Amino acid sequence: MFPGNQVTSVAGVYFTDIYGDKGRFKVSKKVPKIPLHVTCGEDLRQDQQQLLEGISELDIGTGGIPSQLLVHGALAFPLGLDASLCCFLAAARYGRGRVVLAAHENMLCAPKMGPFLLNAVRWLAGSQTGKVGVNPGLENLCSLLSEHGLQCSLEPRLTSDDCVYCCKVYSDKEAKELQEFVAEGGGLLTGGQAWWWASQNPGRSALADFPGNIILNRLGLSILPRTLRPGCFPVPTPEMRSYHFRKALSEFQATLNHGNGNLEKSCLARLGVDGAGFLQIPAEGVPAYVSLHRLLRKMLRQSGLPAVSQANPVARDSREATVLCLATELAHSGTDCSQLAQGLGAWTCPSSVYPLEHPITVEIDATNPGRHDSWVSTRLYLLEGQNAEVSLSEAAASAGLKVQIGCHTDDLTKARKLCRAPVVTRQCCMDRTKRSVSCLWGGLLYVIVPQGSHLGPVSVTFTRAVPAPYYKLGETSLEEWRSCLQGNPAPWGELATDNIILTVPTASLQALADPEPALRLWDEMMQAVARLAARPFPFLRPERIVADVQISAGWMHSGYPIMCHLESVQELISEADMRSRGLWGPIHELGHNQQQQGWEFPPHTTEATCNLWSVYVHETVLGIPRAQAHPALSPPEREKRIKAHLEKGAPLCDWNVWTALETYLQLQEAFGWEPFTQLFAEYQTLSGVPKDKAGKMNLWVKKFSEKVQKNLAPFFEAWGWPVRKEVADSLGCLPAWQEHPLRAHLRAER
Repeated sequence: MFPGNQVTSVAGVYFTDIYGDKGRFKVSKKVPKIPLHVTCGEDLRQDQQQLLEGISELDIGTGGIPSQLLVHGALAFPLGLDASLCCFLAAARYGRGRVVLAAHENMLCAPKMGPFLLNAVRWLAGSQTGKVGVNPGLENLCSLLSEHGLQCSLEPRLTSDDCVYCCKVYSDKEAKELQEFVAEGGGLLTGGQAWWWASQNPGRSALADFPGNIILNRLGLSILPRTLRPGCFPVPTPEMRSYHFRKALSEFQATLNHGNGNLEKSCLARLGVDGAGFLQIPAEGVPAYVSLHRLLRKMLRQSGLPAVSQANPVARDSREATVLCLATELAHSGTDCSQLAQGLGAWTCPSSVYPLEHPITVEIDATNPGRHDSWVSTRLYLLEGQNAEVSLSEAAASAGLKVQIGCHTDDLTKARKLCRAPVVTRQCCMDRTKRSVSCLWGGLLYVIVPQGSHLGPVSVTFTRAVPAPYYKLGETSLEEWRSCLQGNPAPWGELATDNIILTVPTASLQALADPEPALRLWDEMMQAVARLAARPFPFLRPERIVADVQISAGWMHSGYPIMCHLESVQELISEADMRSRGLWGPIHELGHNQQQQGWEFPPHTTEATCNLWSVYVHETVLGIPRAQAHPALSPPEREKRIKAHLEKGAPLCDWNVWTALETYLQLQEAFGWEPFTQLFAEYQTLSGVPKDKAGKMNLWVKKFSEKVQKNLAPFFEAWGWPVRKEVADSLGCLPAWQEHPLRAHLRAER
């Protein structure tokens, strides 16, 4: 209510009731440091109480997956938090106005959120008179407000007589108008998630470029690309509500400087995520942000980076983990972090190489006929803490290419313990002819070629990168291979064919005198993978397997790339080991990459049908029968599982993993692999595939029966499949499968 604030608050500047020092002060050559945290808690607590009045819980199970929110403005505050302090509802004062943000637009229309939404609109309106404008995309919100006597109308745009405006966050066309509307006293109710946008725009920062954040960043709120599990949450306690990024960072600074901070572990874990997000917000021209970057640089230079490794892991909620998150993103924000990296060994393998000052030009094939973006290896490595200068032609700069540093793409933010920094890779859009790229942790350099690219050969020049060990089957001579391993190589290298690329530590490659036998075997296995999947060979995009000191899930996991632990490297590169012991895990993950939605019935077959590829490759390429390829496929184990499933009445809820695989193995043993290959080919172009699980299962029953010209409905029914009467009747004209494998078990039970 102070008169001066009625004038200055529109610019985000406030007089406070805290008095300062008097005296003579030197004028700084730089903008003076801006305090991390300004105490204005009483007013914000009153705002929180008004917004949450009469509410005991917030049910955000509204049919959408929300993002996490970042509360970073001095006058911004959380309203809804889960037990890990992940924020899904927040508000802020900005200038003379106010804003309320929800982490998914469905929360703005859900009847169960009605009491909160009414509080929010009344708080946003404050003492103003006027109507509530609601964007047509939130029609249900308009109905909800009207039912409770609020004057509102559907409006495609903000109008001059609105005192509150409600909209989604997916367009920034009115960004400036909305920011000025709030600054001059308006109320903004908005919501949406950013994780989908981030998944569709790799290499771009959601904090900087997502339309909603272009509007919200200036207001002190942002939407992170991270998801949050929806549910019903109690209204946060006053202690939880007091969590704020700036306050937590201020206490963290005290911890680093004097060891006397008062940050709980939950706040430390949250601070790492929030700090990494905040550092992605463009700071140029915003003194408060520039000041914070400067402060962080000083903090991290003084504290140094923790020596995290497999032998010396750190807890996720530790001071060390927070430093790792902040340092990683500070480097990505454009800070020259070479000082941070001083004395830092490579995070998995020691390296004593030095960057090359002379430019290295590599030729890459920027043609990608596949349906997914492809990584093209440059055979170069960027050392930790270094910047590389990248240049290419104008034609290439307009083709959507990206440069990626590092291949260890698993985000370990949710891991309880860290053997490396949570994020150690970075993508940069090459939308101009020259660009400086860096990654604090270093990594192999790749050019990302977008799907459908027909650019052809492209020259890309790198400065301050070093050669990395690289062997390509059919291209690299033995002499070239031995030469590239000599001296001081980069800590990671690659073994490649047209169909598979293996990324492993150089230390493991040193002992590989001749990679050709192992890679020829890999190509045979990849041909078998393609053959069963009815896919083109050579692959349109080679599969990749990357070894890492720590991965985000399991012993291995599928994807691009497939990730595995360092302990698996030997089995990947030793021909003798592959032929004698098999390679179940990696082929299992390659099988996952071949699974198709049309003939998959999750959760039942998720970990089952991928094993068809493991069985097929072991038997047709490695000469290892299924009974020896995996202990679970020994005849006694298979028999035991069948009996156990049938004794329980063949419940579909128990039909998964090995039990589900048994159904497919019985079909294969009776009819061979050909029906599978034919069906996998047919499904690639099949239209009208049902979306529901039962419909998809019935289609498979029908299709497989037609392929083998047998009525398989009784067989699938015996396994507990929900075969519909009309499907069973339609197959009645086919010969019965008189001796299907379950008949004997069913007779024995009788």
